[in-house]
Amino acid sequence: MAELLRRLLRTPQGLLGVLIVGLILVIVVCGPWLAPYGPDTMAPRLRYRAPSAEFLLGTDQYGRDILSRLLYGARSTVILACLATAFGTLAGALIGTTSAFLGGRADEAIMRTIDAILSIPSLLFALLIVNLLGKSSFSAVMAIGIAFTPGMTRVTRSVALAVTKQDYVNAAIARGERGGYIVLREMLPNVVAPIVVEMTIRVAFAVMLFATLSFLGLGAQPPSSEWGLMVAEARRFMHLSFWMILWPSLAVALVAIGFNLLGDGLRDALNPRT
Repeated sequence: MAELLRRLLRTPQGLLGVLIVGLILVIVVCGPWLAPYGPDTMAPRLRYRAPSAEFLLGTDQYGRDILSRLLYGARSTVILACLATAFGTLAGALIGTTSAFLGGRADEAIMRTIDAILSIPSLLFALLIVNLLGKSSFSAVMAIGIAFTPGMTRVTRSVALAVTKQDYVNAAIARGERGGYIVLREMLPNVVAPIVVEMTIRVAFAVMLFATLSFLGLGAQPPSSEWGLMVAEARRFMHLSFWMILWPSLAVALVAIGFNLLGDGLRDALNPRT
């Protein structure tokens, strides 16, 4: 682990990704304690205030402090995006590894089904699922996780196909081990590295997709301080105070950039050729 961290920090994108993601994690953990005001504290007389010493990022249409809402909203935005990514990654890893192990007609049937699902754009697929489950943060998490599953299945299967030819898998088959044991204990641990890299990059897409669903009114609901919902509420008041939509948009972009850089750094650090 120490050697992996050294290789990660040796690359510019890895170092920058670690710094940005580390800052994001600090905000997620300590955000409510760092916020100068409550996220729902309204002050109608202080509406549309520009950034100042009292309100560092200004106020919104209800006089709420934007900085406080961003700090509180980091938990709902980042944590839910990570949960959705973890769900999609786990489901995709299990399906992809199992498909590679089974091979033959079973593998063909599973992967052709996955290909059919992959032909549907992720956002459209997520919108269909949210409409079926209802408007809520939980529905958005499930929708994003399910939308990510086909892509993770294909990535995992491509790696697992090489693992099925290894001696330790053949030895487990010769011992008469059950298929579930071989998939979970012999194959899955040996395809973790590329899965971790792919999962890290997909967190960025999950944050943007979750913000998009909230922007469309299908994810978090008012008075939540989720960043996508903040952008949706602020778009009607851009002519009065553009900073209302600027700061949450920059927050989403920063998270996406940070996790993308971290994923690139992990890819280089885990590459055996380097």
